[in-house]
Amino acid sequence: MLKNELIRQLTVASFLTLIGVIMLGTCTPPATVIQTVEVPGPTVVVTATPEPTGTPPPTTLRVCQVGEPESLYLYGGSYAARNVLQAIYDGPIDYHAFDFQPVILEKLPTVTDGDAYFQTVTVQAGERVVDITGEPVTLDQGTQVFPDHTCRDATNPECVVTFDGSTPIEMERMVASWTLKDGVTWSDGEPVTADDSVYSYELACHPDTPSSKYICDRTSSYAAAGGRTVVWTGLPGYVDDLYMLNFFSPLPRHLWEKELQATPADLLHRVESVRQPIGWGPFRITEWVQGSHIALERNPFYFRASEGLPRVDRLVFRFAPNPEGAVAMLMAGECDLALPGDGAEFLLPFLKEAERQGLLRVIAAIANQGEHLEFGINPVATYKRPDFFEDVRVRQAFAHCIDRQAMVDEITLGLGQVADVYIPSGHPLYAGDRLTRWTYDPQMGRALLAEAGWADRDGNGILEAHNVVGIRAGTPFSVTLLTVRGDPQQEVIARMIRANLADCGVHVTVESRPAREFFADGPTGPIYGRQFDLAFFTWKIEPAPPCYLYMTEEIPDSANYWRGSNASGFSSAEYDAACRTARTALPGTFEYRNAHAEAQRIFTEQLPSLPLFWKARLAVARPEVEGFAPGAFDEGELWNIEEIRLR
Repeated sequence: MLKNELIRQLTVASFLTLIGVIMLGTCTPPATVIQTVEVPGPTVVVTATPEPTGTPPPTTLRVCQVGEPESLYLYGGSYAARNVLQAIYDGPIDYHAFDFQPVILEKLPTVTDGDAYFQTVTVQAGERVVDITGEPVTLDQGTQVFPDHTCRDATNPECVVTFDGSTPIEMERMVASWTLKDGVTWSDGEPVTADDSVYSYELACHPDTPSSKYICDRTSSYAAAGGRTVVWTGLPGYVDDLYMLNFFSPLPRHLWEKELQATPADLLHRVESVRQPIGWGPFRITEWVQGSHIALERNPFYFRASEGLPRVDRLVFRFAPNPEGAVAMLMAGECDLALPGDGAEFLLPFLKEAERQGLLRVIAAIANQGEHLEFGINPVATYKRPDFFEDVRVRQAFAHCIDRQAMVDEITLGLGQVADVYIPSGHPLYAGDRLTRWTYDPQMGRALLAEAGWADRDGNGILEAHNVVGIRAGTPFSVTLLTVRGDPQQEVIARMIRANLADCGVHVTVESRPAREFFADGPTGPIYGRQFDLAFFTWKIEPAPPCYLYMTEEIPDSANYWRGSNASGFSSAEYDAACRTARTALPGTFEYRNAHAEAQRIFTEQLPSLPLFWKARLAVARPEVEGFAPGAFDEGELWNIEEIRLR
């Protein structure tokens, strides 16, 4: 924390001095590396031999990232491997601009095109199904299921069938299919086939493979239908609104299983899968010097090579210990592109100044992480305090009183975005004109508080309750705001919230807790034990709009073992119905779009929490780098690595 506060105050000149210290302490003089690396296919020799006279020198893009991969195995790697994997495997499905894009597939399946559909089957005792809680189970007497995907309300007896133990029942199951593009080949020249995707499914679902088994456990079958088509069939009762992603990224059966005869357990440590995996992407690995770099060269079998891709001949990933180290390496000339990762906002002041001086370019995208203020609307009965937030007018007043644009300007230097709802405005399902937007207007905020019965009659600057239902007259509007300890940015935001609310007559005491305590499960944890007034923490969203966060059934309590996400205690039958419809409808349908828009409309009216702002995902590039467009999600920073070039 002390280091971050120091760096925050640095000028560009002093930062350049710091870079010199960092580089002297961490770098060794460059040396010529001559190494022969055996990779599947032709032997590749990496030397320092000059290019022949008259031949344009090869272009090399150098990328500095935080952390070195532990492994490049698709099902046993690490977070730090994600950028390298983008270079080896192009797709198979990219996620950019909050939308899915097929890369090596002809298209993504949709219900409107007929390559995704529901199939009615008869199930009997002993067969695997998904029950009304979403869990895969063996059908037995008393098991409750949803036989129809259009009716999935556990509180509606017309939607639920209870198995009597003997009478077969009809249920629906999902089916989807994908077809590989013609001409996609591995970097050793062998074709990528549907069977390679089936092999990947077999590896992912094998008990020796340390990968998530969520989709595996909800899959009835995954099989090739010809050389390029794969068909996924879900268990009866399983509805997945991200079914189009249930394609398993191909892995080379011809090499790993047939030639190397490697078992799933073997692949966790074999050089061919961990250090030198082959792919179909724009690059293939030639060298990995641990603690230093991974080098790759152009893949001559890349299926888009006829388009002149990739735009560079060679690619080198260098490793930094932290965000400031990645930027320091770029400014010292060791890389062309720096990916500092999450938590790099503290570098923005001098990065923007360095950009002004023409030393680099700051490239930003709206991230999938946003800050929000959680209201303790319905705390647990044992948490005794006045019922401050049950009245929606109070929550709406807070939305007017808090200057969220000032937070964007202060924390992200304007690169972030004020948040209206639980998805950014660039998301294809963002409801736009159907949303209620709350502008910074303290006068309107004070008027709403007065309308709700709060007034400062003693003149001390703090509102008191007067004719507020359920609150004793004269009770001051004084609340505690919980934050996560040790995050300088959260401390700044908390101070801004406290100052903004003081202007509206609300007294706020800021209290920080260690992250482990802050996010501890209920009933003891303050957030998920629903024992707080206000809490400020980060959302991290997945591709589908997370309306479920504030459903009644997600209120953490003893009935769900304190595992729910709705820490506010907000409950609205109207909101629940809209979100439930959104979660059971299928993407691409009118019902899906309309229900998600309706859930957002209700959210922005009722404000179970106050979205503050979306963070910016940062990258830093030297001026000559072109074509880089960072993605919003963790796996998407180098989604278009083949398009990046040096002028």
